[in-house]
Amino acid sequence: MKEVFSLLIKDSGLLWQGILQTAYMVSVSMLLASLFGIPLGIGVVVSEEGNILENKAINLILSTFINITRSIPFIILMVALIPLTRIIVGTSIGTSAAVVSLTIGAVPFIGRIVEGALKEVDGGVIEAAQAMGANPWEIISKVLLPEALPSLVLGLTITAISLIGYSAIAGAIGAGGLGDIAIRYGYHRFQTDVMIKTVVLLVVIVQIIQNLGTYLARRLDHS
Repeated sequence: MKEVFSLLIKDSGLLWQGILQTAYMVSVSMLLASLFGIPLGIGVVVSEEGNILENKAINLILSTFINITRSIPFIILMVALIPLTRIIVGTSIGTSAAVVSLTIGAVPFIGRIVEGALKEVDGGVIEAAQAMGANPWEIISKVLLPEALPSLVLGLTITAISLIGYSAIAGAIGAGGLGDIAIRYGYHRFQTDVMIKTVVLLVVIVQIIQNLGTYLARRLDHS
């Protein structure tokens, strides 16, 4: 009985460490990816033909970048970014190293989400703002983003959930987190109970994030 209790305590500490590592990877990469992905998505929309900052060359460059980077499987992207990761964080393994790949992998994803959300904004609202003399920056900051905010929240929620899945993949190759625990202990050491616990924890975390995102989107939707 004491051995079973000790094992449970040990597992609890191990799983808690995995949760913290996963939370670190997802939260930091989500923040950094948003800082780059949101402007990227805005740039694609406003540079389109007939939009407020029409520029076909810039639009082509941004769209091509998104299409190319989104087409690369994450596991291949992680391997390809090893040299860059070593330059940025000094190592290619661990949670901080995984943040580099997770961030770069999420940027184009967020870019497309932002693009889709902004395109849902009624064109009449933009035309009304232009008629009132609003400049492009005012249209972006006071019209496009506020109007698209509920859709943006839902889209970023989807991104966060995807990053949890990517972090599990990163964990399988030494990045830490719940994915690393599931592979190292659950699979390689044949500890099925540890595997089940990590899966349950991942499901719970995803449900919490999804419900929170849905709640915030509803609160922000004033239509």
